[in-house]
Amino acid sequence: MTVSNENITQRYMEVTAADLPLTCPMPNMSVWNAHPKVVIPLKNGGEARCPYCGTLYKFKGELPKGHH
Repeated sequence: MTVSNENITQRYMEVTAADLPLTCPMPNMSVWNAHPKVVIPLKNGGEARCPYCGTLYKFKGELPKGHH
């Protein structure tokens, strides 16, 4: 995962296979202002937005086979 700021207010994150299954907030984010944990399905070319905070997650590299 590439993050310039480990804060829940970050709006764009690149993720890799090591981050799957993808959840928001990510484990390294501050929890004091976090929303409920939600699984983020990567679709639309490996991109998805969190329905709570709007963070855009973009998969870097090729999605693993069998990932939906």
